[in-house]
Amino acid sequence: MKYFFVSLMLLLAAAAQAEVKVVTSLPDLADLARRVGGDRVVVDYIVRGDQNPHALEVKPSYMMKLRSAKLFLIVGMDLELWAQQIVDGSRNDALRVVDLSRRVHKLEVPARVDASQGDVHRLGNPHYWLDPRNVRIMVEDIASALSGISPSDEQYFRANADAYLRQVEQKIVEWEQTMRPFAGRQVIKFHKSWSYLAAWLGLTVADQVEPKPGIAPSPGHTVELIAQVRKAGIKVIIVEPFYDASAAEQIARATGAAVLRLPTSSGVAGEAPDYIGLMEHTITALAGALK
Repeated sequence: MKYFFVSLMLLLAAAAQAEVKVVTSLPDLADLARRVGGDRVVVDYIVRGDQNPHALEVKPSYMMKLRSAKLFLIVGMDLELWAQQIVDGSRNDALRVVDLSRRVHKLEVPARVDASQGDVHRLGNPHYWLDPRNVRIMVEDIASALSGISPSDEQYFRANADAYLRQVEQKIVEWEQTMRPFAGRQVIKFHKSWSYLAAWLGLTVADQVEPKPGIAPSPGHTVELIAQVRKAGIKVIIVEPFYDASAAEQIARATGAAVLRLPTSSGVAGEAPDYIGLMEHTITALAGALK
């Protein structure tokens, strides 16, 4: 019996040692890493689903998360301007950083960047995960990264990736069917978070509550939006949960449009427990508001 327990403890220790520790910037990437890695990975993330990923206060605890990690997955395209600071602070020379934007078709890449444009991203709009068609690229790159760290598990990672992608692709068909009646509809968004989503669903972004990215809405711009919403009969103003919705609510009161608070990331209790849950919540809320 003693030999049995000793053997069991050794097996458990070996299994724990074989797990690949992964840290991601966003909970969406963490969910994808868990889907691919299964029981061969331990996954953590930095930014909560209700936080603004653009503006994160760097804490020592984030560096500690990376200290023993083997893989750090980021959205890239300068979304995580704080990422290099926590990588350097982790003092983890073995850490591999993978930018999942490398193969994504990028929207809104500026011809030039200067201060007059607001907080524009020089590499393009980084919110590509909100178009679920990009999940295939992200999942394939996660599988490749994990296989590079643990080659003996490559077949396992690839099988998990294929199974999850089949699930996502079936959901894409359902989501597109739900939104097909609303193709061409105009919406107002607060920030540029929704460009990929709108392009995928065939929605027209008429304008933004922010006159420029990162610039607070002025009274004059708000008045212009009220006139635009009235004239076009726009029904929906999409606002992220971490932005001040007062200007959007002012427009809504003056026009009868609805302010739709939509999370940009999963991990929000009751709304978006995982990536598919995030998109399910988004599509259901949008379809309901556009009817």
